[in-house]
Amino acid sequence: MSSKRSSAGFPWLMKMALRDGKASSRKLFLFIASIVLGIAAVVSIQSFSANLKRNISLKSKSLMGADYIIDSDKLPTEKVYGIIDSLGGAEAREISFASMASFPKKKGTKLMQVRGIEGGFPFYGEIETTPALAAKNFKESDVALVDAMVMLQLGLKVGDFVKIGNTSLEIGGALNNVPGSSSVFSSIAPPLLVPFSAIEKSGLVQTGSRIDYRYYFTAPENLDMEKFDEKLDPILDANDADLDTHLSTSQRLGRRYENFAKFLNLVAFIALLLGCVGIASAIHIYIKEKVASIAILKCLGASRKQSFQIFLIQVIIIGLIGSVIGTLLGLGLQELFPYLLQDLLPVEIDLQISPVVIITGIILGVSMSVLFALYPLLTTLDISPLQTLRMQQSAGSNKKYKILVSFAVIIFIWVFAFWLLDNWLYAIWFVLGLSITFAILSGFAALIMKLLKRYFPKNWGFPARQSVLNLYRPQNQTLILILAIGIGTFLISTLYFTRDLLLAQTTLESQQNTPNMILLDVQSEQKDEVKQVIDSSNLELLQNIPIVTMRVIELKGRSANEIREDTSSTINNWVLDHEFRTTYRHSLSEGEEILDGKWKANFTGEGIIPISISDNLAEDAEATIGDKIIFNVQGVQLETEVVSIRRVDWGNMQINFSILFPTGVLEDAPQFTVMTTRVEDDNASAQLQQKLVQQFPNVTIIDLRQVLKVVEEILGKISWLINFMAFFSILTGIIVLIGAVRTSKYQRIRESVLLRTLGAKNRQILKILGLEYLFLGMLGSLSGILLSCISSFLIGYFLFDTTFTPSMIPFFVVFPAITALVVIIGLANSYSVVKSPPLAVLRKELG
Repeated sequence: MSSKRSSAGFPWLMKMALRDGKASSRKLFLFIASIVLGIAAVVSIQSFSANLKRNISLKSKSLMGADYIIDSDKLPTEKVYGIIDSLGGAEAREISFASMASFPKKKGTKLMQVRGIEGGFPFYGEIETTPALAAKNFKESDVALVDAMVMLQLGLKVGDFVKIGNTSLEIGGALNNVPGSSSVFSSIAPPLLVPFSAIEKSGLVQTGSRIDYRYYFTAPENLDMEKFDEKLDPILDANDADLDTHLSTSQRLGRRYENFAKFLNLVAFIALLLGCVGIASAIHIYIKEKVASIAILKCLGASRKQSFQIFLIQVIIIGLIGSVIGTLLGLGLQELFPYLLQDLLPVEIDLQISPVVIITGIILGVSMSVLFALYPLLTTLDISPLQTLRMQQSAGSNKKYKILVSFAVIIFIWVFAFWLLDNWLYAIWFVLGLSITFAILSGFAALIMKLLKRYFPKNWGFPARQSVLNLYRPQNQTLILILAIGIGTFLISTLYFTRDLLLAQTTLESQQNTPNMILLDVQSEQKDEVKQVIDSSNLELLQNIPIVTMRVIELKGRSANEIREDTSSTINNWVLDHEFRTTYRHSLSEGEEILDGKWKANFTGEGIIPISISDNLAEDAEATIGDKIIFNVQGVQLETEVVSIRRVDWGNMQINFSILFPTGVLEDAPQFTVMTTRVEDDNASAQLQQKLVQQFPNVTIIDLRQVLKVVEEILGKISWLINFMAFFSILTGIIVLIGAVRTSKYQRIRESVLLRTLGAKNRQILKILGLEYLFLGMLGSLSGILLSCISSFLIGYFLFDTTFTPSMIPFFVVFPAITALVVIIGLANSYSVVKSPPLAVLRKELG
């Protein structure tokens, strides 16, 4: 016998594995399905993310239109002009700002991003227009290029006129694409290209206007852009300017979309985790059905190791097949992403197949197949040749190996979480959270069994009593099913609640007194006249807010330049570089709450000026009560002291401020005004905008209803994609349920046969089984949903800094749906046992 064992090498093991696997291919469907869905979800996201990064990197110059840009939100200083001259002078320049544009022929108005361009911009990429020649001639012909969508919406034609400020320009063409425009922002303020000379004629560059100055450059091929950025950017920062290179733009866009991809990766990870549970469940069923075959192999001389290796080879082969199918499906799915996200992406995506992603998907699929199949495979080591004759419990001699497998599973989950989150600490918390969830569900199952045993419902009928008895007596399936159902429900519900958290942060409530139209850049001498226009339109002026711009020049006794140059400083640079738009008033708004200190409503002129700052500014500036801050207000220095720190609700519809002055300080400072009102419909909005643009061309009007509409459309597309990816998690969760319930069938076969032998009717047996699965489905799904509420609360509190309000959909949809699914699968699995003769069932199911 020993000579036969030694002569049975890998070819024989492979032959046995293929022969047995071919005969059992239908039984391995759950195994393959779990791998395919999990790998498809991961590969589709990873492949699309890799393609997006590659396209952004390749097209970074076309996105910017130059090698690098020097930009500022104020007129550049002499120092900045000197730097520009030292670089050989700008090859193109631009002034841009948001402004209202009116179209006299159509009597329409539109908030647009006006871009006055001079020089050879763009140096990379191109301005796309209809007709095509308009892009080349618009500067010399003194005409405007209007966004193509605006042309379509307002019914404009080439030859019509557009009026911005005090100047009117003929429309020379429809603008289809221009480097430097954000697709998302363009939905709110579409681009309007005009010759540089038209900006001065418009008269729109006034106090308080948000003006961007850009200077475009091309670079020699041998210029090290990273070192150039490191050397020049700090100098420009100190002079209220900034340097953007095409590399930094690429990296910034990559990070922005990488965060979105990370969230989708978490969705895919949930599908993968459920797939792992499905693999373990499917192999557990498979080995249960192969007990007799393994016992026969051992009777014929196969060793414990050889029988184990046969089925391990099967797992590797099936894992490889499932990984390849899942990878191909994932590569196909990524083709849908550009269509779903076309309005959100900065570039057109040229999709390519990445060998790295393919190899990763296959290795990941085979690894998870082997790893999560090892635990049930280890039971083959303890199957005795005697089990060809009678059923017996395994000896359980492989506890050491099971501990090693469990440790390997934890390491696998941590490594994969680290790969997705790129943070080892977050990965640890993720694994710890899953472990705690498993522990809670196990404890809950144990508690249920203990309570049922102690408070057994003796007065119930026979089927109900028998079903409850099945929940805690030996060979019960309570722990297995509550764990499987609970973890599946937990992951799916957490995904749903997290999506709600993300979308809820962007939801703006509409109330009767909430403004939905904002008038920016209203000059001091225009306030009364603008108010009269609003009153004459039978609308109410809701807010009249004075705005004063200023910059920090000294913080806590140290100058801004000194802090910038201090490499050990942890103060956020935006505090030093930002031009703050502040206001003054005698009271706090509804969205503000004092966290520390005391609010002072009026300044009498004695002592240092008291101010209140927001908590996020206090954190980034490392400022506390009593700290001194000196501001530059249009050339005048103001010494202030922080006397209170406020929490500000930045998500409300009001205009909020990081810095708040009391009355009695800024009234005589150069300032402009922001006014708000509320319009009820499109007609009222259009009429008011036409009146204001005709009389006050410098005033910028933002109709929040249009902004919200754009935001809702964008969020709708993101939500659809998230739901689409969540479908993989739900489908994989259903497969896990099928596997778990099928596994539980073996614990009820002998009992069902005995009950039938003793005279029980088929209807009674089905009722007993149905009630048992009903109780288990309800307990498992409810515990999973409740745990997901806790996890979502923690995610909202620590990650999104928002209050979690649970939706009722998981309770009214997920809970009954999963419970019903458990009952249906359980009864379907048991139907063959009930309908067949008892002796035939025992022979077939118990070998």
